[in-house]
Amino acid sequence: MPNLLSRIVDPRYPATAIGLEKGVASVVHLERIKGATCKLRRAATFNIAESLVRPGFDETNIEQPSQLVGVLNELAASAGLLKQKRWSMSLPEATTRTLVLILESPAQSAAELQDVLKWKVERGFGAPIEELSISRERLQKDSQGRDRYLVIAVRKSVLAEYESVLEALGWRAGLILPRHLGEAQWLVRNGSTGDSLLLSGSSQGFTGVIFRDKHPLIVRTVTCTEDEFEDEFYRLLLFYRDRTTPEGAGGHTLARLMVIGEGITKQRAGEIVNETTGGDLRPLEAEDLGLQLPSRDFSFDSIAAPAGLATLSW
Repeated sequence: MPNLLSRIVDPRYPATAIGLEKGVASVVHLERIKGATCKLRRAATFNIAESLVRPGFDETNIEQPSQLVGVLNELAASAGLLKQKRWSMSLPEATTRTLVLILESPAQSAAELQDVLKWKVERGFGAPIEELSISRERLQKDSQGRDRYLVIAVRKSVLAEYESVLEALGWRAGLILPRHLGEAQWLVRNGSTGDSLLLSGSSQGFTGVIFRDKHPLIVRTVTCTEDEFEDEFYRLLLFYRDRTTPEGAGGHTLARLMVIGEGITKQRAGEIVNETTGGDLRPLEAEDLGLQLPSRDFSFDSIAAPAGLATLSW
């Protein structure tokens, strides 16, 4: 899915990327070693004032652009990446919205398809389509043979805020994606038999994505408190389980689990998955996904999204 919300400046994507989330900013530069294995050549993470980036779909995200420009300049300098001009960027999770749209019946023409998708997009995102920057990808049909589309949206005005910060630094955006799709690259690029689950948590809830054959099967973004996190995660897993029984969808099972971010510990997330699906999974670590970190003290969670985007450079 490398084309989603992309701003392509070259056929090749940059190996440098920025990650922004409420209270955290990261930069990375990846180097490919062999095959799917890579290492952090340079990286830095700063805890930043939460007022610098206020993620949200419907409101201003960056009220003081000049302050964020200064922080990113200092961050790149600390990582030795000031000379880099081409960057990808992972946007905060709450800044974007993602839906899987299902067409109940086949469209009779291209014009009808566009009209149906426009209606579903505006209803799903709660905004006029003219105000949105949208990326759409056709997915595999569901078990009933219905057409499905993965649709990602960000308000044009909000996207422009982030692009203006890059422009002020003299940087060009090679690719801009939501946080969970940056993280998901680690599962997509390291495909295996069976389904894969990404649980990407934040202080505002989580996004859960289940992949089958490298394609999103289920995408669910949930806004909830930390106390509600486990119950909502259970609901997602039950929804998946009920549709993947031998009688339902071919007896598929979860083969891999990736847990990133806040809201729940990796251990607890693994326990819930195994209790619900009857599996014996443990959350994957950086080394399981082909990334060599400089030390055990370096947090994979803090750089998983931008590092995932950087893997698209090869």
